[in-house]
Amino acid sequence: MRLLVYGAGVTGSLFSARLHEAGHDVSLLARGERLAALRRDGVQLAQGDSPAVRRVPVPVVEHPADGYDVIAVFVRAHQVDAVLEPLAGLEGDVVFLLNWAGGPEPLGAVIGPGRVLLGFPTAAGTMDGDVVRYRPANALTRRFPMPIGEPDGRATPRLERIVRAFRSAGISAKAEPQMDAWLKTHAAFAVPLGQAVIAAGGPGALADDPDAVRAMIRLMRQNLAALPTPPVPRGFAALRILPEGLLAVMLRRFLRSPTAAHSGLGSATPAVEAAELERMAEQMRAHAAHTPAKTQNHAQQLDGF
Repeated sequence: MRLLVYGAGVTGSLFSARLHEAGHDVSLLARGERLAALRRDGVQLAQGDSPAVRRVPVPVVEHPADGYDVIAVFVRAHQVDAVLEPLAGLEGDVVFLLNWAGGPEPLGAVIGPGRVLLGFPTAAGTMDGDVVRYRPANALTRRFPMPIGEPDGRATPRLERIVRAFRSAGISAKAEPQMDAWLKTHAAFAVPLGQAVIAAGGPGALADDPDAVRAMIRLMRQNLAALPTPPVPRGFAALRILPEGLLAVMLRRFLRSPTAAHSGLGSATPAVEAAELERMAEQMRAHAAHTPAKTQNHAQQLDGF
């Protein structure tokens, strides 16, 4: 299987390095200063705050040619429109591994509906110059393998091949039959969290403001209640069931943890984070406005995004 990783940020760099080390024929698309750094030093990886940095010589390309079997897209939600036209000119199935609450239709409208798969990269990290500092695996993160799915929920041979390729590289992945619902559920949680972190000035500062944490929880609950389907995965239902005080304690503890620190929540580029969160919020509002059942109520609740 010949793979192209489209996007040389944290997750694209990390996944391309792991696929390369597992022996896959993978190339990493990069441009500008990032391209020069990758050609000079390869993908540089460090676990958490470790001073040890390892270099992985992943092949990098600036202008990809045809002939890829799979293209894995790792970009921000607000950057997707800019990459669709270039993707339309390439061959291969396209797995969009990113924050996305807009459904598969706008993607397929440009590159062809039969080429689209959806997913979400559960690995995370931050950029430290040209070094990717990735989040160490722990008991919590191991419980959530990377979901990938067909837009219609089918179990297909190509989905099985893609999941198998990621697993062979040591990346925990699984086929998810409700991938679109999964992404919308995640947005209902992630947008209030991300916006609250930015408003507070970082995850630690948010943890120190219990009133802001409680307001964030209430917004998450409103957004989850506005979804047309039950939360996917079902564990998100806990946000609607557990007492607010208990949730506040749990989330404040998480916000102070190394897991939060190395998850990108304390991003050095808050403007980029804010742009992505706003794009996801727009997608959720648009979906609510076009949902026949309880349309007006959904749209009103999602105004909190």
